[in-house]
Amino acid sequence: MSFSYNRTVRFQDTDAAGVVYFANVLAICHEAYEESLEASSINLKTFFTNPSMAFPIVHANVDFLRPMFGGDKLMISLMPQKLGVDKFEITYEITIANVVVAKAITRHVCIDASSRSKQELPDEIIQWLETNSE
Repeated sequence: MSFSYNRTVRFQDTDAAGVVYFANVLAICHEAYEESLEASSINLKTFFTNPSMAFPIVHANVDFLRPMFGGDKLMISLMPQKLGVDKFEITYEITIANVVVAKAITRHVCIDASSRSKQELPDEIIQWLETNSE
């Protein structure tokens, strides 16, 4: 089952034309990712500052279908999927009043933080993937 996150577009998210700045769409998606981790009882402080492993984004993509403006009420739905023993991908769908306005993808790889070499996903991430997958 996918995870959903509600967010209001803030003035700081927009550019001079009053629409959401393209890079901020990924920041908004990352907020939804963090919320989904927390909802699965993953301690964010430990997760993002764990000295033994990291989950860098190795690929990101956004398709913009309609503009988003300050004050818009967004619903971000995310659906993670395991791609292998050491990587996963998250598909995001951003809607306003049930109209899809953007779609995004982030691909993450699990690495040893010291050596920067790939390692298998830990059990807590596998559980998160299973909980939030379609």
